[in-house]
Amino acid sequence: MPPSNVAIHYVPAGYETKGPKLMGRMAAGEAFLDAYLRHAGVERFYCYAQERKAAEQFAAEAQGRGSTPVEWIPWANPAGLARPGALYIPDPSLHDHAWRRRGRDQRAYSLTGITHTTASSGAMDMIAEFALAPVQDWDAVICTAKTVRIMVEALMDEQAAYLKDRLGAQRVPRPQLPVIPLGVDCARFASDSASRAAQRAELGIAEDDIAFLFVGRLSFHAKAHPFPMYLALERAAQQTGKRLHLIQAGWFANDFIETAFRNGARDFCPSVTAHFLDARTPEVRFPIWQAADIFTSLSDNIQETFGLTPIEAMAAGLPSVVTDWDGYKDTVQHGEHGVRVPTLSPPPGQGADLADAHAVGIDTYDRYCGYASQFVAVDINATVDAYVSLIGNAGLRTKFGDAARKAAEATFDWRHVIARYQALWAELAERRRAAVESAPAHGPLYWPARADPFALFVDYPTEVLSPQHRLEPGDFPRELASIVAHDLFGFAKHRLRLDLCELIERKVAEQPGANLAEIGASLSELERALLPRNATFLIKVGLLRVQPRAR
Repeated sequence: MPPSNVAIHYVPAGYETKGPKLMGRMAAGEAFLDAYLRHAGVERFYCYAQERKAAEQFAAEAQGRGSTPVEWIPWANPAGLARPGALYIPDPSLHDHAWRRRGRDQRAYSLTGITHTTASSGAMDMIAEFALAPVQDWDAVICTAKTVRIMVEALMDEQAAYLKDRLGAQRVPRPQLPVIPLGVDCARFASDSASRAAQRAELGIAEDDIAFLFVGRLSFHAKAHPFPMYLALERAAQQTGKRLHLIQAGWFANDFIETAFRNGARDFCPSVTAHFLDARTPEVRFPIWQAADIFTSLSDNIQETFGLTPIEAMAAGLPSVVTDWDGYKDTVQHGEHGVRVPTLSPPPGQGADLADAHAVGIDTYDRYCGYASQFVAVDINATVDAYVSLIGNAGLRTKFGDAARKAAEATFDWRHVIARYQALWAELAERRRAAVESAPAHGPLYWPARADPFALFVDYPTEVLSPQHRLEPGDFPRELASIVAHDLFGFAKHRLRLDLCELIERKVAEQPGANLAEIGASLSELERALLPRNATFLIKVGLLRVQPRAR
């Protein structure tokens, strides 16, 4: 049996890290696409893109990794997704795609989304929409960690309870929620002694010095607050007497944040040599791992879900000191690959005002995340103990690092993760064949909130053109091409079928009084379906008119 295939919903910005604002979801998207193109082993790649230019960019990415052919499926033709049998969407937005599919064949293909962050109002709205959109049992949203799945299930449970109270809903279908981690290209992070020597020499890190590394966006309000890290490193430096370095490799959103970080390092860990590197380029982002002895990331922010950098640290063979938080619980195993230090947050009911202020636009998403993170505490004493134990024990560092590298190769290397994706798509295909269909479509209003305007507004006009209306040449003859080329009508040509317009005009000239049923007798079903609107355009511009009915 050939490997399970999928069409990639492709918007270039979601799969590259070239922009000035490098976000975790972009790095994850770029890595996923590279891994899928290298490890899928399929006979053909499918690119679901709006424009040919984007499809050509996708094809160039694919050709750079081999000779597998690429087929473009335009957004305007979602029926083409039946060929691969599944669509991969790089976020949880199944709803729009599910509604479009409902107007065609809901069993034709599966939808697969993924959770990169679930804290934003947009992401939460997407998840809440699962209860209302025609999402099927053969669709899935991949949760990158068990904690994320728990959060998504809780949100869906709350929405279902509301619909039961509001509408008496007894059954609220939902997609599958498999837990599949993000992946890492372990080979790219393999230890390299020459690179290590060069990186450390450039930063002035002596052989006996201990270098800690944080990689990621440098944001105290939307990523990880550095205060616990700074304070714990200062205490560790004083207790061990070692010369410590802290490498923070990422990027700052603005000068204010950069100043706050630099001043924070100066004020709270003055004994530690602080290095700030711009890691938006691959030339910095990947080699910098070689310089480090210990990786640390004290995440305390609800916008984090999986956390890609801990598995990169594992692939690099580094011991880790991370928080016991979100997806970090699934990656760095406490006492095996490093240390997870405890975190503490207030009980439910303490953040309703934060959510409300964000909901009505008083607070931005960044402020919402930042305010929430101020009330998440990291155990600083436990962090100090973890730092001190690793600083003073090279054998422990090696033990944790070696175990972490083996775990990354066995579990998180992309070749394993892509295989899990393909197993999921095969399972969803089986479900499409057997599961009960939810909300079958009836009539043209298959997506109530995005209905065909000529169905929803059917009572607006005096009359609706029917196949029985008889047509004759209009009273204002002109060349169709000249009309369409005019600035008043040029925009409309993208939704016209000029070949059908010309055919209608020709048929009516040959047989005045012909109706659309007669004109379309020899056409395909699809072309016959498009005759009324193209005929109406010809009537609009005076090239045809409806024959008056006999009185």
